Parts: sequence; structure tokens; C-alpha cells
Amino acid sequence: MKRLHPIMLAGTGSDVGKSVLATALCRIFLQDGYHPAPFKAQNMALNSYATPEGLEIGRAQAVQAEAAGIPCHTDMNPLLLKPQSDHTSQVVLNGVPIGNRDAYDFWRNSRTHQNTPTTPPIDFRQEVNAAFDRLAAQYNPIVMEGAGSISEINLRDHDLVNMPMARHANADVILVGDIDRGGVFASVYGSIALQTPEDKKRIKGIIINKFRGDLRLFDDGRKMLEDLCGVPVLGVVPYYKDIHIEEEDSVDLAMKSFTAEKGRVNVAVVLLRHLSNFTDFNVLERDSRVHLFYTNNTDDLLKSDIIILPGSKSTLSDLYELRRNGVAQAIIRAHREGATVMGICGGYQMMGVEVCDPQHIEGNIERLPGLGLLPVTTTITAEKTTRQVTFNGGMQGYEIHCGETHPYADAEESPLVTLEDGTPDGYKVDDRCMGTYIHGILDNAPFIDMLLQPFAAKLSERSKAFDYQAFKEQQYDLLADHVRQHLDMERLYQLLI
Repeated sequence: MKRLHPIMLAGTGSDVGKSVLATALCRIFLQDGYHPAPFKAQNMALNSYATPEGLEIGRAQAVQAEAAGIPCHTDMNPLLLKPQSDHTSQVVLNGVPIGNRDAYDFWRNSRTHQNTPTTPPIDFRQEVNAAFDRLAAQYNPIVMEGAGSISEINLRDHDLVNMPMARHANADVILVGDIDRGGVFASVYGSIALQTPEDKKRIKGIIINKFRGDLRLFDDGRKMLEDLCGVPVLGVVPYYKDIHIEEEDSVDLAMKSFTAEKGRVNVAVVLLRHLSNFTDFNVLERDSRVHLFYTNNTDDLLKSDIIILPGSKSTLSDLYELRRNGVAQAIIRAHREGATVMGICGGYQMMGVEVCDPQHIEGNIERLPGLGLLPVTTTITAEKTTRQVTFNGGMQGYEIHCGETHPYADAEESPLVTLEDGTPDGYKVDDRCMGTYIHGILDNAPFIDMLLQPFAAKLSERSKAFDYQAFKEQQYDLLADHVRQHLDMERLYQLLI
């Protein structure tokens, strides 16, 4: 295959659809015989994923790698920021946490990091550039993704992920504008006009995304944009509702269900303030045997058959809030009245007798009593466990957590599952009370069948377990078809040669 230039999907703003379009292009290039790989120099998200090497990247790049038919790797997202508050983020470099940074310090001061006065400073720009170079040596083409808006001129000198990264990669930049939010002419024109002359030349095309209605109504608009900007409009991609790609962040929770439904097996995911890895529930959302919804409403929790406490980026803070707002008491009561309660990662920690943070890793709270549903105690640790795991004869998932959990006092071990290497994971009191550190455990049909077994009488006789992997592959192909239909791929290939 011909060697193609790297392509960067840059945005007029956040949430314009860059990640999904990058996913589509990864699948399209794969379908056309290329060997593509995704790349985003810096990502900010709580929804992360473990690579096969046991390192951490943003979930969006893991999804894009899956669409490209390749294993994910830290070089695809060398710098990951995981917000811990409005002002601080955990910094993950090349898959490994290196500490926390204040947002002002990160964005306004030198983009370097120094753990101690005696260790050499880390040059983030050098690190992300090196990651790109390694990736570009193996794959063709590299599908790059920018972050937020490319026209934040106050941050230009410190930017790692947008136009400076495109310059290093010698990438052709395609600007993505979201017409659904309005103001697309101003945002596209302004984004280009605010670039330096050098960067303006690098923008080779425009994609108008999330169009609703008759595409013919934008024919004049396409020509107007091209005349204004001097850049071709490569496509107008319609808004869709019937293609399902894993979301990058919890902003998309607003589109999910938030109430119980009468007459079905209701699965309630507790809506935590710092909820992370919400993709753990994608399979159950589409399993015809159940109705899954998100809530922190105590009445709806009491109507639920199964309550799941999800992962959290700040376990103690979320546990404190659950105890304050009455949700903890509602979960305990629901379990006493017959509901199944399951915890994943931080939720597993909350279900124990106590959560301790003697080193103040998460904050000022040193200890909080948990829900007391599992006879375990958790100590938050500075060292993060990040790995992919296989368990119970071939089921798969991954771990990303800070903390060690052990039986409390004289309680005996009662693992929920056993890892391939013989290591126990989680705790199981019975079929209606359990916890685990494994994200993705609910992607495995045998485990879901076990979880639903106590509710067999409510399940439809005709319903079947959901094949999530086959579903995802189908969705990548549907997305590729949708984007290919509305994008001038012939012209795009001409730009990339």
C-alpha cells in the first residue's frame, strides 16, 4: 500500500465528534487494506483502559485501536490526564501515573514534570513526539485526534496535542465542526482565521458533523464555507442514533435511562459524582433480558432487582456522599429486601467494612465506614494496579485501581473469581452480594448469566445472552459505512498521498 500522510482530526470545540470520526477512519482504512493506528498526544478523561502490557490509556484510543483491528498501546495516548477535582488531575505518562498536577500550573507554566528536586524533569513534548514517532514507524496511516478547539490562542505556546503535534507529524489537518450546536460558519471560519500562516496551510479540509435534516439544504452552505475559508468541505456527516460506539466520557450519560421499568429485571447503576469506566455497563444496556438505568434516587434503588456500585476516581469522596444523601442506607435496605448488590473496583471497596487512606492519597479523609455488605477492608495505596486479566476459564477484563482489599478481621477468603495465574479476585458472600476489581467483567456472557440466575422467573423465555464482541464489530462497520457514504474519500486519499 502507498504510504499516506498522517491525518489529524482537529475540532472547532469539544464534543464535535472527533473521536467517533477517528474511529470511523480507522475502520475505513483497515477495510481499504491499510494498517492504521490511532493517536492522541494528550487526553483528559476518567474513562481509561488497560493495555495488554498492563498500562493505562484513554478509552477512546482503545476503541479506535479495536476499530483498526490492532491491540491498543500507550504510544496511542502517551499523556492522559484524569481529573480529580476542578483544579487537579492525575498525570499518566506512557501508561504510568507520575503524580498530580494543578491545572493552572499544567496549562500556564512549563509543560514539564519533576517528581523530586534530584530527578531530571520530564519534557512532555519530547515524550509525546517520541510516542508518535514509534507508532508511525509501525503503522500506515496514523489517524490523529486533536483536543477541544484548535483556536485557544491563549494556550498556543503550551499546546501538545493540536497544531504543534500536527507540525511534528507533518500531518494533514481536517477541521471538524458541529452544526447541531449552531454557529458552524463562525466556528469554522474563526478556527482557521486564528491560525498562524504556517498552521493555516496545514488545514486541508473541513468536515461538517451531526447534520440533521435534508442534506440538500446545506449545498449553498458548503460553497459559502469553501469560499470563505479557501478550504474544501470534504463531507457533511448526518447525525445518527442507531449506531452505538463506546463513549469517550460520561457526558453521554445524559442520554441514558434514569428510571426503573415495571415488569422487567431492573439493574440500577448508582450514579456517583466521580463515576469512572461507565463502559462497564454497555453490554447490560443492550441485553434484552434486563432494563439498566443510572440513578441516585433512593426510591428507584428500592425498586431495583440488581444494584451495581460502579468504579470511582475518588472512592472516599463518593462514599462520603452516599452516606450523606441516604443512598448508602437505601442500598443496604434494598439488599435486605432481596436485591442483588454488586460492586466493581471503587464500588467493591465501598461495599466493605471500611476504606482507609492513611497516606492521604485521595485527600484529607483517613477512614470511612463502608456499607458493610462485604467482610473486607481496603487501604488506598499510591501504587496503581493496571493490567488485563483472564479468569474463570477464559473470561476477560482489566484492572485499574489504587488500593488493596483483604478480608476484615477473622473473615475467611471467599473470592468471586480466580485469575488465570491462580490469584483470587473480589469477594462473594452469596449470589446476591459480591464485589470485584475487574472492569469489563460484565462483558462476559457466562458471568451475566450467573448474575441474572436468581431472577430466572422474570426473564423472557425467548431472550438470549448478548454477544457484545460481535455487536461492536458490526457497529464499527456500520459507522464506517455511514461516514464513507457522506465523506469524499477519493479526495481525502488524494490529500494524504
